[in-house]
Amino acid sequence: MTTPDGSAPAALRTPLPNPPANPLPAALAHAAGGPRYWLPRQPERPTPSATAAPPTAPTAPTAPTAPTTPPAAPPGGFDVEAARRDFPQLHREVNGRPLVWLDNGATTLKPRQVVEAVAEHYATGTSNVHRGAHTLARAATRIYEEGRAEAAELLGTPDPDEIVFVRGTTEAVNLVAQSWGRANLGVGDEILVSAAEHHSNLVPWQLVAKERRARIRPIPLLPDGQLDQDAYRDLLGSRTRMVALTHASNVLGTVPPVAEMTALAHRYGAKVLVDGAQAVSHFPVDVTALDADFYAFSGHKIFAPTGIGVLFGKRELLEAMPPWQGGGNMIDSVSFEETSFAPVPHRLEAGTGHIAGVAGLRAALRYLAALDRPAATAHEEQLTGYAMGLLATVPGLRLIGSAPGKIGVLTFTLAGHDPITLARALDQQGIAVRAGHHCAQPALAAFGLDSAVRASLALYNTVQDVDALVAALLGIQAGEQAGEPAQAPVAPR
Repeated sequence: MTTPDGSAPAALRTPLPNPPANPLPAALAHAAGGPRYWLPRQPERPTPSATAAPPTAPTAPTAPTAPTTPPAAPPGGFDVEAARRDFPQLHREVNGRPLVWLDNGATTLKPRQVVEAVAEHYATGTSNVHRGAHTLARAATRIYEEGRAEAAELLGTPDPDEIVFVRGTTEAVNLVAQSWGRANLGVGDEILVSAAEHHSNLVPWQLVAKERRARIRPIPLLPDGQLDQDAYRDLLGSRTRMVALTHASNVLGTVPPVAEMTALAHRYGAKVLVDGAQAVSHFPVDVTALDADFYAFSGHKIFAPTGIGVLFGKRELLEAMPPWQGGGNMIDSVSFEETSFAPVPHRLEAGTGHIAGVAGLRAALRYLAALDRPAATAHEEQLTGYAMGLLATVPGLRLIGSAPGKIGVLTFTLAGHDPITLARALDQQGIAVRAGHHCAQPALAAFGLDSAVRASLALYNTVQDVDALVAALLGIQAGEQAGEPAQAPVAPR
């Protein structure tokens, strides 16, 4: 894809054949030449023999080829069918066909344990939290604070008071931008935001930057969807105050080297906010290992209810942040002359929280903790590879984003088909996908697009789900939308 003058778009920088050497700081020595921090260590490849043919020149990324066999059982074995039994919505029909839920990037389904926890709160446990002297208030408060402790454990912080309840990732980023940003940004200061960000991790920074007369500087993408690390190093400087990074892109599936990028940002005294909305359900997260200053996620993308989310912040940063909203629950004492505020995290949680949502979040995080997370992650990794290979067999299909280690986000276009119309055609076959700009217009624009279809995987998806998607796409592309869809070319099992 080129601009009208024939040059490559600025957001897709092609790396130089011999990029300048940039020695790693000591804080990054552990990462030199190694895999991303969360990926299992890969077996070493044999060293080419002296008689082997010399390597060819680098070429532009190409679509992956289809695998010769479906993925094998994940190491340790993940019982996907047992997990599926916990999700009632997977057992319904849509348009007369079994539901194939491939819209997990928008929201994950809820296990029965979460549904029951929310129903129990409203049916028998309704009460406000904190300050109540009666039995139901104490019980609701216990569940509420246990939800905070579960979130702290999920993110790897030993201090539950570093967990602030919010409505979701969007509110979390707005809180940091409006509280920390207003207190710390000034004229000419810079905020680095990757070109892969969801609008929720861009627009709040634009708003506060305009108010404080700061600058937004984008971190560009490489053609495979990775963040351009050479450009990132060049962008960092003495005016950098904040780096806003996705932990996993909701359009490209890219998982940036967040720990390494954070270490570099800290060398310049900048803070780092990580949008983990797409990450937390796919692989374990440790904010201590990442050394992130802020980390946010939404409950509804990790099998919990909508309207509840989490902001992690280092205690010293949260304590220095002025309240963003005022009201009940966040005060110590109030008079017409002066108001003093409660300690963190309550000073940042004005008003009555989403109590039923926290009960559901607690149940979701306990459900996730009870699973074999390494096996579930391996299952998703193998399914993602299988899906990328099989999608490559569909004539006219263009897959957007092929970065190594990507999560199961499969964004694509199909020649001759409008994305919205294509998604509706898939819906007629019971397959739920997302179509549009996915609240990540700069990311799509980097690939010359303003709309695309996205199929996104979760731990309860199966090879059969992928087969159904590809068979439907082949049938649609062949004009066989009536009757049974064409069969996908799947290797024997």
